[in-house]
Amino acid sequence: MSILRHVLVCLLCWSSLSALPLVQAAAADAPEHAVWVLRLEGVVGPASADYLVRGLEQAAQSGARAVVIEIDTPGGLDLSMRQMISAILAAPMPVIGYVTPGGARAASAGTYLLYSCHVAAMSPATNLGAATPVSLGATPGPQPSSEPDSESDQPPAGNAMQRKIINDAVAYIRGLAELRGRNADWAEQAVREGRSLSASAALELNVIDLIAPDRTALLTRLQGREVSLAGQTLKLNLADVPQYEYLPDWRNEFLAIITNPNVAYLLMLIGIYGLIFEFSNPGFGVPGVLGVISLLVALYAFQVLPISYAGLGLMLLGVGLILAEAYAPSFGILGIGGSIAFVVGSIMLMDTELPAYRIAWPMILAFGLGSMAAAFAVVLMALRARRQPQSIGVDAARGQQLSVEVCRDDQALVRFESELWPVRSEQSLQPGDRVRVVGSAGLHLIVEKLET
Repeated sequence: MSILRHVLVCLLCWSSLSALPLVQAAAADAPEHAVWVLRLEGVVGPASADYLVRGLEQAAQSGARAVVIEIDTPGGLDLSMRQMISAILAAPMPVIGYVTPGGARAASAGTYLLYSCHVAAMSPATNLGAATPVSLGATPGPQPSSEPDSESDQPPAGNAMQRKIINDAVAYIRGLAELRGRNADWAEQAVREGRSLSASAALELNVIDLIAPDRTALLTRLQGREVSLAGQTLKLNLADVPQYEYLPDWRNEFLAIITNPNVAYLLMLIGIYGLIFEFSNPGFGVPGVLGVISLLVALYAFQVLPISYAGLGLMLLGVGLILAEAYAPSFGILGIGGSIAFVVGSIMLMDTELPAYRIAWPMILAFGLGSMAAAFAVVLMALRARRQPQSIGVDAARGQQLSVEVCRDDQALVRFESELWPVRSEQSLQPGDRVRVVGSAGLHLIVEKLET
């Protein structure tokens, strides 16, 4: 246990101390009063939220004149999106959301992010919208009523929980739209009806502020534009300002890897089985150290991921039942039940319908079938051992080939089951001779000498 404690302390100290120079170096490399450029690509999650929040903080520390966030995302997790929007709203410099390059999109969470920026811009041949929460879009609910609500022309759809989440999302995006003076009615349609817009249509409906083919043209067209920042009006002057691209560092890449649900799932299983092996064979060390590190990293990843604790509980129950089968064979009942609980818990583990945050079926089936096969292997070994005749003492020595270890007072002795046994033989025996046990007489083994 002392080895595990020292390893964990060293890892925590190294990670905390090594991150500080990187933060200072990123801010020091940036030109003074530059335009910082951040790139938001792929699914919105904990790694992208960490990258954008830290990027905005370092841009503020370096005295950046503005920040451009280039967006190309299909959406992502609501919690990560709200962390990013909070950082944008609290930024002391203008933040410009820019959907680029051509063919990019700001769908779902990307639409909220674009609405939160001081300036919203798009490249030609890009789109935004479809901001309905994904989990609701994938969850069937009751059919809408045929009679409209007395206070609204829209019939109520879905169950009470779905309507609460939809209304919350509508209120959130309308608040962002009203804050930035953009089309709040279309924002509500994007949430309730999942509508999308092209760049030209978004500009026409006052969803965005301008269209620019590239970053240089964007900064040129923003020249002299006024934005509201902290209750004051600020005129942008970004045409001839140096640009600094803030790229993800090792921390973002590491976070992106471990918050992949499949990786976090694998780390958790490595941690559990590593600790089980260490407790079964104490003193070995390596499985315990690897298991503790893997389990801690997995728990951190699950902390920032939308997991179902019911699914996690079923997985742990399944592992416990499989272990019970190994130590107290029940002819497969515990093993089968544990495997079923493990597979069902793995399916339920991620509490979201986003495809990027679902555990892959092949991995679930591989571990489930592997655990079931291991449980059946234990059962088969127990049955085979049960069928074998029990033999102890001199009966177990019959047929064994042993070596004469020592001769005392003309009595040859052989070692069997960590004990010295006297032997009788028709041939003379010397230390080192090989013999075969053919019978017994009292406490003596009757042996025959083997040819060397």
